[in-house]
Amino acid sequence: MISIRNLSYQIAGSPILTDISLDLPKRKISALIGPNGAGKSTLLSLVARLEKLQSGTITVGDLTVGACSNRELAKHLSILPQMPDHVTRLTVKELVSFGRYPYHQGRPTDEDDAAVGHALALFGLTDLAQRSVDELSGGQRQRAQIAMTFAQDTEYMLLDEPLNNLDVAGARSLMALLRELSDIHGKTIVIVLHDINYASRYADWLVAMQKGQIVVEGTPAEMVTPALLRDVFQTDADIYHIDGVPFVMV
Repeated sequence: MISIRNLSYQIAGSPILTDISLDLPKRKISALIGPNGAGKSTLLSLVARLEKLQSGTITVGDLTVGACSNRELAKHLSILPQMPDHVTRLTVKELVSFGRYPYHQGRPTDEDDAAVGHALALFGLTDLAQRSVDELSGGQRQRAQIAMTFAQDTEYMLLDEPLNNLDVAGARSLMALLRELSDIHGKTIVIVLHDINYASRYADWLVAMQKGQIVVEGTPAEMVTPALLRDVFQTDADIYHIDGVPFVMV
């Protein structure tokens, strides 16, 4: 479980997160939702130690963020940030291989090569292994990025807006794959999403944020209500239920 207690964060004196306390369930998909500027990506970065803690505590399983080494944390927790431009100059295999760095520190072993091969096969990328990342479609790039994260072989995976720039087919395929990683491979996934319907359809647990605070959290069936749309997203829309899953009519 990821446990966050009394977490606050400021930039140049302006509060970005205020007194966040949160438990994210193990071996489930938790989606952080809310309007732009709510603090979702900042919270993810603090859990992954991409940003330095200012106050509060974060534990990932038995590890305390800030008290353990970066290398030790990287063996338990991986993060997929929004993709930087420089990775497009790599081949797919080179990109996926980066996931093994916490283990080999620049000296890959046969075990590392096997892990990369497994990730490429699982994500349907074996035939694209020698292709440059910049030759891939948006969906293929995101799949390669998540394959890199999977190759890191961590129990906890953090994904920051992985559906950006994907069409409907790519987004559905990617979310179904994440669902499989949680259900079959036992991954604990925390994902930042803007589309509430993808969150409702594929996540087990929703955390709604607004102005750097947790507004409400719970299952999609509990969470996706007219009150959520009105209070968090400042909009009104009809909500329909299909097989017990709530969907917002847009």
